[in-house]
Amino acid sequence: MCGDTLPVVDVILSVIAASIATWFAGELFVSWRSRRRLHAEIWTWAFGAYALATWALVVGLAFGWSSFSFRSFYFFGAIANIPLLAAGSVALANERAGRAALRVTTLWIVFGFFATFLAPFLGALPATGIPEGSDVFGFTFSIDALTLPGPRMFAAVSGALGTVVVVGLSVTTAIRVRWQNPQLARGNLLIVAGVLVPAIGGSLTAFGESAALSVSLAVGIVLLWRGYRLASGAR
Repeated sequence: MCGDTLPVVDVILSVIAASIATWFAGELFVSWRSRRRLHAEIWTWAFGAYALATWALVVGLAFGWSSFSFRSFYFFGAIANIPLLAAGSVALANERAGRAALRVTTLWIVFGFFATFLAPFLGALPATGIPEGSDVFGFTFSIDALTLPGPRMFAAVSGALGTVVVVGLSVTTAIRVRWQNPQLARGNLLIVAGVLVPAIGGSLTAFGESAALSVSLAVGIVLLWRGYRLASGAR
């Protein structure tokens, strides 16, 4: 597809991914309301952020990127989602530690929100495809001669630390319980896959593969949901 032709396939794939993420976020919210478990509450917020980021992607691909749609896509997808998944993983392992992780994560996300929606763009948003964060945001930005960390700084830390926490806890748990509780081990490995698949899809956007991101988001949320259900039920 080229020129001004709407990338219909990319949009359809993104709608499917967003619908799946929304459905799972709703189911997780119902589960949390019935049992009030901390890890379910945090993962509800994480799945909600995942869904909002994917719907913002739908809007950007279908109608062209606006300041609000791209900032929403970047904030919920690159800054908020992974830290919430990490805090939920901590809470699944230890509720007391999970509460401390949630406080730190909430503060981090609030700062990240203001950075994302206050930082100026480095240039105009492209008419098609998915903008690269490095082309849109800087690592820092200034307000009245005060230099502040920019959205890319928050995204880099969120992605790196959040992924290390989720993958580290999940792999460690899977290895530790692989014989005593195979279901818990499988659930944690699926969570790892659910985090890594969208990350790989996101890296392909640098080559203009917006369809790859849409597919990876759909596959990632299914893996996360199934992994969560197995791990939570096994406990």
